[in-house]
Amino acid sequence: MGQKKDLTGSEKSKIVRYLAEGCSSLKIAKLLKRDHRTIKRFIQNSQQGRKKRVEKPRRKITAHELRKVKRAAAKMPLATSLAIFQSCNITGVPKSTRCAILRDMAKVRKAERRPPLNKTHKLKRQDWAKKYLKTDFSKVLWTDEMRVSLDGPDGWARGWIGKGQRAPVPLRRQQGGGGVLVWAGIIKDELVGPFRVEDGVKLNSQSYCQFLEDTFFKQWYRKKSASFKKNMIFMQDNAPSHASKYSTAWLARKGIKEEKLMTWPPCSPDLNPIENLWSIIKCEIYKEGKQYTSLNSVWEAVVAAARNVDGEQIKPLTESMDGRLLSVLAKKGGYIGR
Repeated sequence: MGQKKDLTGSEKSKIVRYLAEGCSSLKIAKLLKRDHRTIKRFIQNSQQGRKKRVEKPRRKITAHELRKVKRAAAKMPLATSLAIFQSCNITGVPKSTRCAILRDMAKVRKAERRPPLNKTHKLKRQDWAKKYLKTDFSKVLWTDEMRVSLDGPDGWARGWIGKGQRAPVPLRRQQGGGGVLVWAGIIKDELVGPFRVEDGVKLNSQSYCQFLEDTFFKQWYRKKSASFKKNMIFMQDNAPSHASKYSTAWLARKGIKEEKLMTWPPCSPDLNPIENLWSIIKCEIYKEGKQYTSLNSVWEAVVAAARNVDGEQIKPLTESMDGRLLSVLAKKGGYIGR
């Protein structure tokens, strides 16, 4: 009878029961046909239990200093504990003590990335869900732009914020600065693109349509069959360059109009499955805190990350739409988890 490394959950339950019945470890080993040493080791580890955490005494601060810290936390949302205490001229307090003190009056939050929904937004989201509830989403092309910066993804930082306060909503730049603007689409299990917006180009209605002509239409759409083009539904969000009269008329001349151009509810990034694709790509290009020194290097990283995304990762995203619509209706237009 050879010695095995691990006991199964069922075997562990039996050992506990046999011990309660007064069986010795040797008898249990024979009953379970396991090595005696394995049984004894499990019993010994179980009897040791977990060591109790010893709470170290905090360094005490005065009531006056405590009030200063509370005011500073309210005035400096998302600041670090060190910055808050330094602004109060309180030095020599270890990080564990600072965090323990702040935990009584504040909490760690991320910056809010989603704008608040008002009653009109929620009603429009519900109307949209009802309209497309019976849609074949395998024929919908989901599109969006993503800005990739040299230093890392925006909005991932955490910091302390006072209880009862909302985390501030950061501005999200889409053009200019130290980054690259990327456009892509997904349909069924296929990735369209990604395509890079030329550096320094501001996407207004005219430049957006020209960009689609040079990339999406010439490099992908024109290769598709007539039956595919007839059934495809084009989705884009309500960015000014997308929803303008100029862009709508231009897409109509390309045959994308009426039911072939999906209407989109306001403030609804959670309903677009391509947002999940952006998360996959950003996790890859920024893994291990990776940063970049040039726009070309970060674009090469985007291309490499997109090349590693296969249909098995895209298909669950596009197939999740039925569930998203049901969630919107269940939450009466509220935000859903992505």
